[in-house]
Amino acid sequence: MLRYLVTLQAKDREGLVEQIAHAVSRHGGNWLDSELRHIDGIFAAILLLEVPAAQWDELIESLELLEDISLTYAKTSKPQTRNKQVSYSLVAYDRPGLVHEISNKISALGINIEHMSTRYESASHTGIALFRAEFNVSMQDSQDEERLTQALHDIGDDVVLDNLSA
Repeated sequence: MLRYLVTLQAKDREGLVEQIAHAVSRHGGNWLDSELRHIDGIFAAILLLEVPAAQWDELIESLELLEDISLTYAKTSKPQTRNKQVSYSLVAYDRPGLVHEISNKISALGINIEHMSTRYESASHTGIALFRAEFNVSMQDSQDEERLTQALHDIGDDVVLDNLSA
């Protein structure tokens, strides 16, 4: 069995996930992990699949036959042992460059972002534009947690940060 990371994009339509899952199943694949999203009328998926080597090319051909779909893929390997995993929720006033500021602070500390999900929303009572992010990071030790918390609060007085792992 080979492991592949597959990304797919298509105009969102009913039954698309079922079509993808059917193709994977029909070719002996195992759907290990995924992120599926609908954003502005576009369906986007990131899939980690395990597929018999003899079935891989046929699976890709089946997926490419789906209407108006674009896909990329890369062979992966089994994950190595991980460092400490910590999850955060961050809310701040929305502004250009905020994701850059957050990722810059995290990277400067040598911490790896494993997963990040962001969204724009309006505050319920004031209508102020808010940026919300949930993210998981991989770090060496608990001292990294303290340094990361301080670095993210240094972005601005409007930053509200919750450690969801605590």
